[in-house]
Amino acid sequence: MHNITKWRHTCSLLSCVFILISICSLATKGLHFGLDFTGGILSEVKLDQILIAKEIQEKLEMALNQPVSVVAAGEPHQWILRYAAPEKLNSQPEIKAMLTSFSDQVEILNVSLVGPQVGQELVEQGALAVLITLLVILVYMSFRFEWRLASGALLALVHDVMLLLGFFSFTGMEFNLTVFAALLAVLGYSLNDSIIVSDRIRELLKANVTLPIAELNNRSILFTLSRTLITSGTTLISVGSLWLLGGEPLCGFSITMFIGIITGTWSTMTVATIIPELTKLGPQHYMSSKISDTP
Repeated sequence: MHNITKWRHTCSLLSCVFILISICSLATKGLHFGLDFTGGILSEVKLDQILIAKEIQEKLEMALNQPVSVVAAGEPHQWILRYAAPEKLNSQPEIKAMLTSFSDQVEILNVSLVGPQVGQELVEQGALAVLITLLVILVYMSFRFEWRLASGALLALVHDVMLLLGFFSFTGMEFNLTVFAALLAVLGYSLNDSIIVSDRIRELLKANVTLPIAELNNRSILFTLSRTLITSGTTLISVGSLWLLGGEPLCGFSITMFIGIITGTWSTMTVATIIPELTKLGPQHYMSSKISDTP
């Protein structure tokens, strides 16, 4: 059991190092926001039957000198193109000329412009949604368990968010609404693991009033380890399949979920259990208070 405590403390220190690296990367490089946040051009076109998404994307990126998202539309041979807005808003003739260079059949079905003001609102609303989510989680966990366990679970969630944001900042991958949705899904997944471990810690605290909190944390992790490995393993298999077979549209979502499940499992067994130890959580915090007989 002593080795488990040492392992948890070492992994927690390693998590602190990763968080510092993530903060430095976010401060220096920032995030590479996608068109959902920055605005741009959304064009729906119909091209030759022989063209595939990867070929269209490569040729347009070379012509526009910027990243281009190519997604198949509902109808056959129709594509949705997403790219940053040029200086001239009348971009339909330009994009049609580029498509004509490698496609004999080019039909522009629709062109729409998403301005940067919408992107700014999405950033603010997204950040507000994450903040409210964390506050509600803290209130729920404090009411359901105890504020020391709630603080540990909240710290684990902050750890997961910071590592994911640091990963996207460090690698320069596009951060769009799909990635943001996966980030919120990771919060729910990690919270579920934290609640299960916290519930086991609370049960052991009531049943073993003489054991130190570090020993109870170790036992709680061992008791829930098989369940954690099974659920996390099966979820990773599903997410890994999406990553390998889902293509470009699901790439960001799959990577976020894959890394988030690993970091969520890691933080639940390490970071979430450190705060109860540092704050000296004990069985006395779950004892019922005596009601005075005096009026």
